[in-house]
Amino acid sequence: MAKLELSGIKKSFGTTEVLKGIDLTVEDGEFVAFVGPSGCGKSTLLRLICGLDEITAGQMAIDGQIVNDVPPAKRGIAMVFQSYALYPHMTVADNMGYALRLAGTSKQEIKARVDTAAKVLRINNYLDRKPRQLSGGQRQRVAIGRAIVREPRIFLFDEPLSNLDASLRVEMRIEIARMKDRLGTTMVYVTHDQIEAMTLADKIVVLNAGRVEQVGSPLDLYNKPQNRFVAGFIGSPKMNFLTLGAATGESRFAVPGGEIRIPAGLSSAPAEIGIRPEHLELVDLGQQHTLTGTVSMTEHLGSDTYAYVSLSSSEEMLVVRLSGERAVKRNQTIGIAFDPEMIHVFSADGQTIASARPVALEAA
Repeated sequence: MAKLELSGIKKSFGTTEVLKGIDLTVEDGEFVAFVGPSGCGKSTLLRLICGLDEITAGQMAIDGQIVNDVPPAKRGIAMVFQSYALYPHMTVADNMGYALRLAGTSKQEIKARVDTAAKVLRINNYLDRKPRQLSGGQRQRVAIGRAIVREPRIFLFDEPLSNLDASLRVEMRIEIARMKDRLGTTMVYVTHDQIEAMTLADKIVVLNAGRVEQVGSPLDLYNKPQNRFVAGFIGSPKMNFLTLGAATGESRFAVPGGEIRIPAGLSSAPAEIGIRPEHLELVDLGQQHTLTGTVSMTEHLGSDTYAYVSLSSSEEMLVVRLSGERAVKRNQTIGIAFDPEMIHVFSADGQTIASARPVALEAA
């Protein structure tokens, strides 16, 4: 295991600055996920950690040792790529042990490490097979096993599950979670899949345009985003946003489809509010409600139904998460109710000035 420290890391390709000063600490044994939109620099940052690209400015340290000029093979890092990159003519066992053989490790030691890794990943019955005889999920296990046998100080994953279908992604996500608990090795994981980040990571790093927007636990980012970007990026479906209009009373503002009350005594002038789909409720017009809108479409997903509601006299639309058994009709005019304490309030520059009251999790 190892502690990773990044201080003022910058990376430029020609005149294009991709990373603009990254400061980050990954603690010993921690699982950290990098998320962000395409082009934000998350894969570039991973390549810098691995040593495949050179750092333009800043310092990188592993267990206190500066490694800017240390070659990849000497950093004690193993990387799992999006592509399996297995040798088709080799067996699973030979693929997993190939790097050790090149390093001059004894056959007995290679076999012991391969057997141990295969048991962890539950592929010990496939060691004599060739890659073409394996499913996509099994091939990805082999690629991960190839990294495990090297016994690295840090694991790096670059979107390792993106080539798999939905069911295999779930299966492999469970395997990686088990592997994390068993090995306890420091892990850095790049993904575009929020579910992977939220379920696997101890800490999530949200990147945007080469900068770190926020670092925190999955629930911290979900419940207490520091700005509008993080609020809109974390969560699926994403948070709903409404622009505040003129004040209609103390702590009350006009919005498309009605008016809302926000927390009193805010230190900054509120410009926009956000509320997550699960904190909205559709109610009949005869009941007490806050906003009025028309159901444009619905998505039935079994356990959940998502209603897309166009607000009255506005092009703005809200996504409402409902029980899967709830039936709503298209073009139905309906009221929308919510608890004012569950809204997030943002200033004109997109910074959070009030966070929603998080829903408490009850222990079983």
